[in-house]
Amino acid sequence: MRDVRELMRPSAAALEPYDPKFTPVSINLSANENSYGMPVYVYDKVMRALGDVKANRYPDPLATRLRGRLASLYGLESGQVIVGNGGDELIFNLFLAFGGGGAKVVDCPPTFSIYRLYAELCECTVADVPRDPETFAVDEDALLAEAADARITIVTSPNNPTGTLTPLAFIEELCAATDGLVLADEAYMEFAGAPSAPSAATLLDRCPNLVVLRTLSKAFALAGGRIGYVLAAPAIVSALAAVRQPYSVNSFSQAVAETVVREGARFAPTIAELCENRGILASELAKLDGLTVWPSSANFLLVRVPHAHRVWELLRDEHSILVRDFSATPGLADCLRITVGRPEECAAVVEAFIDILSLKEDEL
Repeated sequence: MRDVRELMRPSAAALEPYDPKFTPVSINLSANENSYGMPVYVYDKVMRALGDVKANRYPDPLATRLRGRLASLYGLESGQVIVGNGGDELIFNLFLAFGGGGAKVVDCPPTFSIYRLYAELCECTVADVPRDPETFAVDEDALLAEAADARITIVTSPNNPTGTLTPLAFIEELCAATDGLVLADEAYMEFAGAPSAPSAATLLDRCPNLVVLRTLSKAFALAGGRIGYVLAAPAIVSALAAVRQPYSVNSFSQAVAETVVREGARFAPTIAELCENRGILASELAKLDGLTVWPSSANFLLVRVPHAHRVWELLRDEHSILVRDFSATPGLADCLRITVGRPEECAAVVEAFIDILSLKEDEL
């Protein structure tokens, strides 16, 4: 048999499997999950909803009831909402439906690596507009110029892994500057302090080329359920529906998500507490010599520390704390991303950094 890679599409053969580098540890702060989980009242409702699922039947292919609940939440019509198996599926489907053939996709690194991965898999051409190396703000003039002839332009707000917001006024300006689509990925927007940082969904009535991506994985503690959703014009939603895999969102996840959306207000206290924990953790880490901490509007912090990869190993092996190592990512030399957890988890992170930073150079 020939080498398997010779049988693959060239755009796929060049890829490596996505590896989040998960390792069993006592404190996992690597994946930006909600460490608090669901409120007890919501969890009990979820368990009852799961008991009513008819597992012998295929799921509603377009998650009709869930789409209706989400549409009502944003004052939209159901035809402006599509649900996917996590935000990742919807990102892939966007490139599948609107990319290909060398279509130009504009990205703003450092950012979520899946954008480039999926764009290239769908045989798009990716043009990078790097962020400011100190503040990680978007270079607005350069992005407007690059987006002019792009098929898809991506802005992430708050950005992963930097925690940086993209101004709403600029997103509207960007939509006006291109005939292509503008994807505003708002996976972490619940942590950004609305109403001071309103969703780009408020622009949909005057920006017909805008695609807003949201998720229940982060703030709403449903990472295991894999529920993402897109808010967009009906024609864009129809295009995404045309390329999606049948029944991609299973009945169990739909039932849980309907309950979570209905009871969404009950997550407000834990979201607020995570934001408070973020401020405390940032303040405590910023006190440590040699550590740089960037402001964040998400549920994670980006920090720069000398010998970051070795620090990541020591956190994992000596303190049983897992964070995300970005030290080899262009633009993020010596950077680690730390998910904000419960107070005791944040305190353990600070103590671990104090211990590691006390080591001599030859002990690292």
